[in-house]
Amino acid sequence: MLKNDRFTYRVTWSEEDEEYVGLCAEFPSLSWLEPSPEEALQGIRQVVAQAVNDMKKSGEAIPEPIAIRKYSGKFMVRVPPELHRRLAIEAAESGVSLNRIASDKLNRQEA
Repeated sequence: MLKNDRFTYRVTWSEEDEEYVGLCAEFPSLSWLEPSPEEALQGIRQVVAQAVNDMKKSGEAIPEPIAIRKYSGKFMVRVPPELHRRLAIEAAESGVSLNRIASDKLNRQEA
């Protein structure tokens, strides 16, 4: 296993495989199947550790863990002009910025 492993793991049920699958967000091409979620997590962590060790040996760049990345809070989203217009009207009618309307809508999707 890796020391200070800060990668983002997820375990979910795979109906197709009829087993739990362990996944790592920073290594989307890797996965591990096991009958229990605990074993799937342990398996994917071992596979990631092996991949990181192989990458170190070959001089490849290792993905930065999502958990330690710094985020500015800004990103650009392209939307159809009609949606942009509707959101601008909603923002104007509400007396808030377009940014505030979009942020509020994204926050509601998260909940």
